[in-house]
Amino acid sequence: MPDPQPSNRPETENPFTSHRPEVKKENTLLNIGFNIILPILILNKGKKWFGHLLEPHFDNVAIPILLIALCFPVGYFVYDYFRRKKYNIFSILGLISVLMTGGIGIFNIPTEWFAVKEAAIPALLGLAVIISLKTPYPLVRTLLWNPEIMDVDKVHLALRAHNAEQAFDKLLEKCTWLLAASFLLSAVLNYLLARWIVVSPSGSDAFNAEVSKMMAWSWPVIVIPSMVIMMFTLWLLLSGIHKMTGLKLEEVMHGAKEDK
Repeated sequence: MPDPQPSNRPETENPFTSHRPEVKKENTLLNIGFNIILPILILNKGKKWFGHLLEPHFDNVAIPILLIALCFPVGYFVYDYFRRKKYNIFSILGLISVLMTGGIGIFNIPTEWFAVKEAAIPALLGLAVIISLKTPYPLVRTLLWNPEIMDVDKVHLALRAHNAEQAFDKLLEKCTWLLAASFLLSAVLNYLLARWIVVSPSGSDAFNAEVSKMMAWSWPVIVIPSMVIMMFTLWLLLSGIHKMTGLKLEEVMHGAKEDK
């Protein structure tokens, strides 16, 4: 079901134009604090800090401590959504991952399933990126070729002027496979790291401590390699745009005029 060639559309029509209202920027410090730092601290120190308050009401205080720790990323998701009126596939899958971690702890599901869960989320993202190639809305347009990141209108007009739209579509396809590779790499590393670190029975104090350790180690072991691939993919896209249109980096990135 091939999409009509952009060159056949009226000159004033731009399929990449976005007329969405400007979205508030996310608070990076709050994101890191609520999604990483506070959960790690509570999983490690929660029993010492308020275990005496929980012991009269719970036979196993490790479970409510785990739930308290997970309330912070869940709460941040709700807060950020109502503040910015925006959500995406990453935030939704992140929320699902948090809820599944809580479920594993509450229902004493075998610990091996934690590693499966950790691998499943990025693996599903990688597959979704690949499958989206066959749809009118490939995810690469959301992740990289995005009006919030680049001046897509300017680039689109330059591509049309240089008759380079088909070449650009091939470049986006190549970037899509690289993005999928970054997610699949993350899935493999997630699984191996989880199997190595999280080994104690779910719902135990040791399980909570290992989950916090997993969260801390995921940044250097998982996030950094994946980000390297992501940044290389972005560089490849920007380099291709420059070769096809002559536009420089400062002309492509969204808000470049304001930065001058």
